[in-house]
Amino acid sequence: MAPVQDGSSQMTSANFGGHNWGMVVDIDKCIGCQACVIACQAENNVPLNTQDRVERGRSISWIRIERYWEGDFPDTKARFIPIMCQHCENAPCEPVCPVFATYHNDQGMNVQVYNRCVGTRYCANNCPYKVRRFNWETFTLDEPLELQLNPDVTTRTAGVMEKCTFCVQRIQEGKNRARREDRDLHDGDVTPACAQTCPADAIIFGDLKDSDSRISRMAEHPRGYHMLEQLNTRPAVTYLKKLVPEKPFTEE
Repeated sequence: MAPVQDGSSQMTSANFGGHNWGMVVDIDKCIGCQACVIACQAENNVPLNTQDRVERGRSISWIRIERYWEGDFPDTKARFIPIMCQHCENAPCEPVCPVFATYHNDQGMNVQVYNRCVGTRYCANNCPYKVRRFNWETFTLDEPLELQLNPDVTTRTAGVMEKCTFCVQRIQEGKNRARREDRDLHDGDVTPACAQTCPADAIIFGDLKDSDSRISRMAEHPRGYHMLEQLNTRPAVTYLKKLVPEKPFTEE
């Protein structure tokens, strides 16, 4: 079963507040190195997924690299797709939460409030992208390894749901820096850990309300589509199709 569906690249036009944060992932550039996965884990204090947890089916990574195959043997090709929270404008996870722990804020992001979450996992069951994770146990590190934890991000306790936040702590840091310098937030002032680490520059992040930003131009690219667009979740993440040459390259 193909993990993506073709669709229009048109982004949502909701009347968000000062910003409308979004992301573009260029599948043609992604090499499946999973540097973004490690960067996200380090930046957001995501628990280490040890072998025993994997054997019990306990996934915790906020971003994953889906690998699938195209073509028939021996011409089979491996394809890679980074998948994180799509920050849907019409998010299926939001209306099922009994304590309003997840909601859509005025900046186009799907927010997760850990202090409200009671761990019903209704949101995970209702997410078609399967990007929300249940924290089975409190993450702890022995001394002095606890010094590597990011002090700007809380360490979640067992029993709550967690997911990609577009590195909201970096967004706030960029806003504070711009405020101190008495200027507007510029394109490129905020870069999530996954986009900063990607060696192929396959992940682009920015403000969709800024018509001059790089992401605004990329979001309107003819190769653009949204995952499972037929569900009308209206994601804030746009994917750019893989470019496949009609004829294989041969040296002459």
